[in-house]
Amino acid sequence: MSEAEKPTEAVNQATRDLDECSVEEILASIHAEDYQAFKAVGSVLPAIAEAVDVLVCALSGGGRWFNVGAGTSGRMGTLDAAEIPPTFGLPAARIQALIAGGARALSRAVEGAEDNAEAGAWELRERGVMNGDAVVAISASGATPYTLGALEAAYEAGARTIGITSDRSSALADAVEIAICPPVGPEVIAGSTRMKGGLSQKMVLHLLSTTVMVRMGYVSGNLMTHLLPSSEKLRRRAEGIVVSLLGIEASEAVRLLEQTDGDTAAAVALGRKKPAG
Repeated sequence: MSEAEKPTEAVNQATRDLDECSVEEILASIHAEDYQAFKAVGSVLPAIAEAVDVLVCALSGGGRWFNVGAGTSGRMGTLDAAEIPPTFGLPAARIQALIAGGARALSRAVEGAEDNAEAGAWELRERGVMNGDAVVAISASGATPYTLGALEAAYEAGARTIGITSDRSSALADAVEIAICPPVGPEVIAGSTRMKGGLSQKMVLHLLSTTVMVRMGYVSGNLMTHLLPSSEKLRRRAEGIVVSLLGIEASEAVRLLEQTDGDTAAAVALGRKKPAG
């Protein structure tokens, strides 16, 4: 398959004249293509469900979850990993992210970083990847050397492997146990996988992380009982969760949270153990 024939590099016939369109037409075109990403993710829900089971098994057994990627893919993986500890209370060491080029790459491109397969493997080994861990490799093209190198290290260590890519026939899809491949099609601007490719990755990642946390008991009903109230907004949210789950007054919720040093789940457990007041 030539470079131009790859799904992530193909030219989108529907947007060939994008530069001649009005602002309203450009926006409508992008919005329509984003909807294709939504439908593409819907078509791979069974594979996402398989990945959820693997991640729950790894985390429940004391293992860790690593997101690995470069560029937009790496940023998406880093963003989702960073949001899990404050939202659900999972210790940060249990869900980690590696991005080609390191922290600098979160805000700007790091020349050549994605082409270094050895760096991907070395960085994952440095984190001590082992049997019982799970690695989620993210690459729109499925051909990023850094990400494929990390998968080599994961395989050597006996870690479970999951891939998120827009190309079902890619090296990444072939290398992992579970391949999640939303068929998003050509981008609005040819090759710009920060668009539909990145959008589909974000959707898949938050489907994975949210469902895993629900299955592991970090949610009661649809309330995040293990959130870390590290800001005024989150403290108020924690109070609301305690009030909702226990059916008590806000003042009593505040008292329970003070008794448990702000631990929302512990406050709920304490309130259920003994009558309020």
